[in-house]
Amino acid sequence: MSILIKPVITEKATADSEMNNRFTFVVSNKANKIQIKDAIESAYGVSVTYVRTMNVRPDRKTKYTKSGMITGKTSAYKKAVVQVAEGETIDLYSNL
Repeated sequence: MSILIKPVITEKATADSEMNNRFTFVVSNKANKIQIKDAIESAYGVSVTYVRTMNVRPDRKTKYTKSGMITGKTSAYKKAVVQVAEGETIDLYSNL
């Protein structure tokens, strides 16, 4: 089971990483905070201070078209915000 799926690169997450040294990742739904901490420390070689997790709910959408009403939803996922020790950083753009 791969715990880390991908980093979240949005304006809010980038500002949080620059100002507060916090990085955001999409993680496996079954992963707990200890597993997330170990995965980030082994993948990026940094020491993690704390981990905050949240389950992001799916968004439901409805479209009214010629053929009738179409409904759908996005997938739910788990997001982790990780605080890295002061003086350390994670370079998310190194492998682009």
